[in-house]
Amino acid sequence: MHDFRRLKVWQRSRALAVRIDALTRTFPRSDGRVVGRQLRRSALSIPANISEGCGLGSRRETIRFFQVASRSALETENHLLIAADLGYLDSKTREETTGEVKEIQRMLSALIDRLPD
Repeated sequence: MHDFRRLKVWQRSRALAVRIDALTRTFPRSDGRVVGRQLRRSALSIPANISEGCGLGSRRETIRFFQVASRSALETENHLLIAADLGYLDSKTREETTGEVKEIQRMLSALIDRLPD
């Protein structure tokens, strides 16, 4: 398919994963790193699945990996909301970060719709 590095959705999801890694380093030790680990794992899964999908030959398999990336974005959004509920994130950071996750979801949906047959 493509060189995944050229896809804007991969670039943005990679930047999101880096940002989330930095955010989770500020989470309290009392969390036992549980929420932080889950959040990092789901955020890292987004660009990983996009890149893996780009390495496949069939449209169907590529779409499947992009859909997994989209589900990982939903999981990331969930973990961000829980982190905010627990007081680990302020409302501005939560809004900005979940907004970026939602934009990545929209970009993935548009990319799936545009994939050639």
